[in-house]
Amino acid sequence: MTVLRPVRAGNAFEETVERLLQAIKLGVVAPGDKLPPERELAVQLGISRVTLREAIRALSESGYLDVRRGRYGGAFVTYVPPRPDPGDLRQAVKEMGRAELADALTFRLAVECGAAEVLAATELSQEQRALLTRRLADLNRAGLEDYRRLDTAFHLSIAELTGSNLLATTCADARSRVSDLLNAIPMLQVNLDHAAVQHRAIVDAILAGDPDAARRAVAEHLEGTAALLRAFLS
Repeated sequence: MTVLRPVRAGNAFEETVERLLQAIKLGVVAPGDKLPPERELAVQLGISRVTLREAIRALSESGYLDVRRGRYGGAFVTYVPPRPDPGDLRQAVKEMGRAELADALTFRLAVECGAAEVLAATELSQEQRALLTRRLADLNRAGLEDYRRLDTAFHLSIAELTGSNLLATTCADARSRVSDLLNAIPMLQVNLDHAAVQHRAIVDAILAGDPDAARRAVAEHLEGTAALLRAFLS
């Protein structure tokens, strides 16, 4: 889980909350699933178990986690993204600001195009090729309630498969900046069908080892998403 990386120096509690919330909102840990065991997660984040417990308690009190005790206990994700709503989309953009939205979309375009280009230029193992293909298949089979989570998993897997933690982290951050907006876009079947064709083109270009085609395919897909955002905001 790239998003559950060691926290930086500074306020460990606040950054731990941010890391966990990012994992929850991006669907890295799906609704109803359990966070990694406390001992393992504390090591992964590079923090004390006391700090981790404080962060989990804060997210539990905010309604994102349900902490259960006992042998089969743990911190379970209770957050479920709200149903798509153009009104929520407009409100989210209003809170973000048009300039910040444009900046976030440009940022995402740059890092995801770069990740696909790098991955296409990499000699992939059979396991890596199979993982990318599996992520695409999972997304194509997804129901509406799980589509955004698996779409995120597909996009982030491209960066993660490059082997660059910095790139994977940056792509996760870029996705986080627009996740609430993407969740608010109504999911129309015609748009999902079009996205499926674009996702297939991205995977085909990467597996064919064609960096230019991979970059173009991601750019076309993300520019289409940006156009869809603008359409629902008009």
